[in-house]
Amino acid sequence: MTQTSSFRDRHAALIFALKTFAAAMLAFYIALLLDMPRPYWAMTSVYVTSSVLTGATSSKAAYRILGTLIGAAGAIVLVPNLVDAPELLSLAIALWVGAFLYIALLDGTPRGYVFMLAGYTIAIIGLPVLSTPELTFDVAVSRVQEIALGIICASVVSMLVLPRSVASTVASQADAWLANASRLCANLLTGGSSDPERDNERMRLAAAESAIDELCNHLDYDAATSASIVRGLQRLRRHMLALLPMFASIEDRMVALDTRGGMPANLRMICGRIAHWLAEGCQDREEANLMRAALAEMRPTLDADAGWTGIVAASLMIQLRNLVDIVQDCHALRLAIADDRDPEQLALAFTLDASGHTAAHRDRGVALWSAAAATLSMLACLAFWISTGWTDGTTAALFSAILGTLIAGTDEPLPAFRNLYKVVVIVVALNGIYIFGILPRVTAIEMLMAALLPMFLLFGWMAARPATAPIGALLANFISVQLALQPFYTADFASFANSSVALMLGVGLTGVMCGIVRFLGTAWIARRLLLSNRATLAAVAARKSWQDRVALASLMQHRLALLAQRIAAVPAEARSDAATLRLLRTALNIIDVRQASLGLSLPARAAIEALLARLAAIFATPDAGLLPDDVLGQLDSTIPFTLREPASETRDKALIALAGIRSGLFPDAPTYRPLPPEPQEIAA
Repeated sequence: MTQTSSFRDRHAALIFALKTFAAAMLAFYIALLLDMPRPYWAMTSVYVTSSVLTGATSSKAAYRILGTLIGAAGAIVLVPNLVDAPELLSLAIALWVGAFLYIALLDGTPRGYVFMLAGYTIAIIGLPVLSTPELTFDVAVSRVQEIALGIICASVVSMLVLPRSVASTVASQADAWLANASRLCANLLTGGSSDPERDNERMRLAAAESAIDELCNHLDYDAATSASIVRGLQRLRRHMLALLPMFASIEDRMVALDTRGGMPANLRMICGRIAHWLAEGCQDREEANLMRAALAEMRPTLDADAGWTGIVAASLMIQLRNLVDIVQDCHALRLAIADDRDPEQLALAFTLDASGHTAAHRDRGVALWSAAAATLSMLACLAFWISTGWTDGTTAALFSAILGTLIAGTDEPLPAFRNLYKVVVIVVALNGIYIFGILPRVTAIEMLMAALLPMFLLFGWMAARPATAPIGALLANFISVQLALQPFYTADFASFANSSVALMLGVGLTGVMCGIVRFLGTAWIARRLLLSNRATLAAVAARKSWQDRVALASLMQHRLALLAQRIAAVPAEARSDAATLRLLRTALNIIDVRQASLGLSLPARAAIEALLARLAAIFATPDAGLLPDDVLGQLDSTIPFTLREPASETRDKALIALAGIRSGLFPDAPTYRPLPPEPQEIAA
């Protein structure tokens, strides 16, 4: 690491704060030169758009301008035509905000910012001009111009002044993730640590995976990153998705062998060698080849009389072989990324999931519920404005639209709004100090910049640090809006008081309405996450959807990351099942056994399909509870059909997948004993 990069890493937050303030002042100064009516919008736009990473700033800039154009078009259409019917106009604006918020919550990617901004921009443009609707078009045009100016300044400064690449950040986080994952795997291979500790580490790794996924969404906007690096990171990400369920499968099989007769000594020795190889950084290619050869030589032959120990041992050896392949591939991909080489030219050992596409969890019910709360909050503010005739009542509705949108993703709105009130009090206090204590003494643009520097430097520094990012961003955005800086000092106390009261009223009414509407909190959302895993497993078993292994792995691991954020609300038993990814592993085994069954005889294929149909029916019922005991019997009577098939890789794959389904759904069941196949099960 060079001294320069070390300096950037140590002082990244301070560098970001200085860069952002410089871009904001540049945008404000240019807006003054161009005689724009609201130059503070350009300044605010810089703080809204800027991110520590250059690619994230570029993506947010593109989406911000598009969202602003959509919101401005909505204001131009609705306000002049409905201004004489305030009730109807209020309903139209509130529904517009709610509809676009719903789409944004469902999207869940950086692209969702388009819809989020399109929603509340109509309030920002339309509500302040209700008394002069003929100016709607002019205000919309100036809003777009000033925001475009702020976006340009933020993007240019981000790219030219000490840029930070998304790709390098993703690569460093992936390195840390792989190092932690290797330690976890080495630990379970040697029998160290307790199960709860491993469960907690799996959840931490799933949360870190989710954070890496979010960063990967910005890779296409990282102009300094080559296409080879982007493809390499995407391929690396797909390999990483296979590791957590594989770790849990390996652990299950090791426990099964230890508790039911003991693990063979040669297999335990291989586990120790793999653990040592992982601890040493996985760079010894010769050792990896030797371990593959040893696993191939040790793998037992599965005949019609094969016992459960032999099936589990064979399954464990396949998983260990895949583990060595994936980890070695990850190391090769990291070298290729560092050297800017095309990953397509690499001879990767693990190619089963190479062409898959990732997926993320989306909950339409929660999204609709959150959007409805924001809509009703805004309607409450607009109803207060109409009933009282208070001119600044529209300002309360404006802030309700913004805050309701920003807080829509939280599980518990009331604690969030209590924290927001503290931010609002700080904003009002600082705004008053600057408007009546500092700005009257400012006589030049240089003095203004010097006066604003300490405050915005602090806010920018806070916004760049994960622990204080939400508060720092809110303070920077709210202060820049509330100061409403103009070429000349025109503030008066009545305007300041009305604006401050409107801000506090908007926060208060939004908090109350969201608290009433969204009375179901974290526990309810966690339960929906758990039920969604059951629904996905039912869809896989019924062959309705999610036959893509990468999509399935990314979807369920994203849910695990979401559960990790709500871990206190997850029951202990469900927490363990979620952490060990039992349903994900079962779903992946269902995909494998269905694919392998195509090469089996008709009786074996019919038995497998009957079993999968039964599982689909059970898991499609949300409150089915524990699996019926006869399901285990049906599974144990299906395995003999596979065992009697002619020996082949396809037969072994189906058999091992059935064993995986058994250990995933019935981890504490008695040892499998061969049962005669039951013809009635085939016809079921």
